[in-house]
Amino acid sequence: MERPFPFGKLDSGNARESEAEKMATVLKIPAKFHPITHLPETKVQKRRVAAYARVSTDSEEQQTSYAAQVDRYTKYIQERADWEFVAVYTDEGISALNTKHRDGFNRMVAEALDGKIDLIVTKSVSRFARNTVDSLTTVRKLKEKGVEVFFEKENIYTLDSKGELLITIMSSLAQEESRSISENVTWGQRKRMADGKVSLPYKHFLGYRKGVDGLPEIVPEEAEIVRNIYRWFMEGKTPTGIARTLTEQGVPTPAGKEQWHSSTVKSILTNEKYKGSALLQKRFTVDFLTKKSKVNEGEVPQYYIEHSHEAIIPPDEFELVQAEFLRRKALGKQYNSKSIFAARIICGDCGNFYGSKVWHSTSKYRRMIWRCNHKFDGMCQCNTPHLYEDMIKEKFLSACNQLFAIRSENLENCRMMQELLIDCSELDEKWKAVTQEMEIVAELTRKYIMENSMTVQNQEEYNAHYNALVKRYEKAKAKAVSLQQQKEERLAKHDLIGGFMSELAQRKELLAEFDEKLWIALVEHVTVFQDGRLVFVFRDGTEIEA
Repeated sequence: MERPFPFGKLDSGNARESEAEKMATVLKIPAKFHPITHLPETKVQKRRVAAYARVSTDSEEQQTSYAAQVDRYTKYIQERADWEFVAVYTDEGISALNTKHRDGFNRMVAEALDGKIDLIVTKSVSRFARNTVDSLTTVRKLKEKGVEVFFEKENIYTLDSKGELLITIMSSLAQEESRSISENVTWGQRKRMADGKVSLPYKHFLGYRKGVDGLPEIVPEEAEIVRNIYRWFMEGKTPTGIARTLTEQGVPTPAGKEQWHSSTVKSILTNEKYKGSALLQKRFTVDFLTKKSKVNEGEVPQYYIEHSHEAIIPPDEFELVQAEFLRRKALGKQYNSKSIFAARIICGDCGNFYGSKVWHSTSKYRRMIWRCNHKFDGMCQCNTPHLYEDMIKEKFLSACNQLFAIRSENLENCRMMQELLIDCSELDEKWKAVTQEMEIVAELTRKYIMENSMTVQNQEEYNAHYNALVKRYEKAKAKAVSLQQQKEERLAKHDLIGGFMSELAQRKELLAEFDEKLWIALVEHVTVFQDGRLVFVFRDGTEIEA
C-alpha cells in the first residue's frame, strides 16, 4: 500500500534529482603555492631570514646591547632547521623617529624587495620604527612582495590576518612614547639653559673640548687657529680669503675635513661663545617626527649667559669684529680686502674711496701709493693729492696722540653715548605696535578668505579687498624689519664704542710707532682735502686734523 506524502505526491522528476544529489562527490584539490609568499605548500623549503638590530645612542652601555643583539640574532636564526641565515642588518647610534637616515634598515628593505629575504626578525615595533606612517608603509611594501616581519616582543607576524591592526596600534603607542621622550628631553635642555649650563657640540666646535667639570675647556692649538681667523679678518681679509688660506695651510675644519668654506669662517667670527658668553636656543625643533628645526625668532625663550666659560677672544675684540662685519656690509662691493687702509680713506672732492696704485711696477723705483679711485673720471677731475703709506701712518700717529691727550673727556662722552644707544625702549614700543598690526591684518585676511569660501561674493571686489590687506600686511612687515635693523645698528654702535673705549683706556703713553690693531679699532674713516690736510674721524665721532 502506498504511504501518503505530507505535501502531496513526489513526482518522478524530483526523485531523479534526489538520486543525483546522493551520488555527487566533492574532491578538494590542495593549493600548490602560498597565496602571499608564493612558496610551494607541498615542498619543505627553507625561508631566507634576516634580522634587524638597532640602538639609539652611541654610549658604551648601548654598544654592549648592540653587540649582544647581533650575536643573539645570528645564533637564533642559525639554530632553526627550516631557516636559512641571510644577515643581521644594523644601525648604531641612530634615532628611529624616521627611516630616512638608517642605512642598515634601508639596505635590508631594498634587498627584501629584490627577493633576497623571505622573513625579517626584529625585537619590537619600537626598534623597527617609532613613526606610525613609516612603519606601516614599510610593512605594506614588504607584504606586497611576500616578505614577512616578525616582532618578537609583541609576537606579531605581519602576514597574519591580525598583523596590520596590531602593528597600527603598537606603532601609534611607540610614536606617542617618542613624543613623550622628545618633550622630556626638550624640557631638560631648557632647564639646563635656564640654570646657565653651557654645552657645546664639541665634535664640530673649534677651540674647545669638554672639561672635567663639564664646562668648555680651551684646546691651545685649536684656539690659536681661532685667534688667527679673527686677526686676519681685522687685517682686512674676507671670510672667503681666510677659508682659502686655511685650506692651503692644511688646517682641518671643525668637522675634521680638508676644505674650508666661507660660511664656516663666518660662523666662527660671529659666535659669541668665543668671547666667553653663550646665547642658548638659537634654533629649536618644530616637529619631533621630522626633526625639522628653524631659527628662533621669538617663538621660544632664549638665554644669554655672560662669562659662562673661558674666552679665546677678548670681548672688546669680538665686538670690533661684529662692527667690522656691519661696516663691510654697508660698503658692499666697494670693500677691498687687500689692505687695512682700503675703504677707510675718502676723497674730500668727490667722496669716493682712495685705492692702492703701483707706480713704476717693473723698475727699481716701484712704489705703492693711495689715490682717489675716480681722480681721472668724468669732466671734473679731483684735485686731492696721492698719499704714501708712510705718510698715512705718520699722520695717524699724530692724530692718535692728540686723541690720547683728551682721553678722559672722550671716555666720559663715550659713556654718555653708550647710555643713549642702549636705550631702545622707543624702538621696542614701535616694533610691538607694528607686530600687533601684522597680527590683526593676518586675522582679518584669514576671516575674509573663510567668508569667501562659505558665501558667494563678487570676486573682483574680493580680490581688490584681499590685495589691499596683503599690501597693508607687507607694509607693516617692512616697517618691523626696519625697526629691528635700527635696533641692531644701535646695539652694534654701542658695542663698537665699547671696543673703542677699551683700546683708549689701555693706552697710557703716546704712540711711538704705527699699530695696525689700533688703526682698525679706532679709525672710522679719514678724509683727504686738496691742501693735503687729513681729517681723522674716530669710532666715537671725534674729528682730529693731522
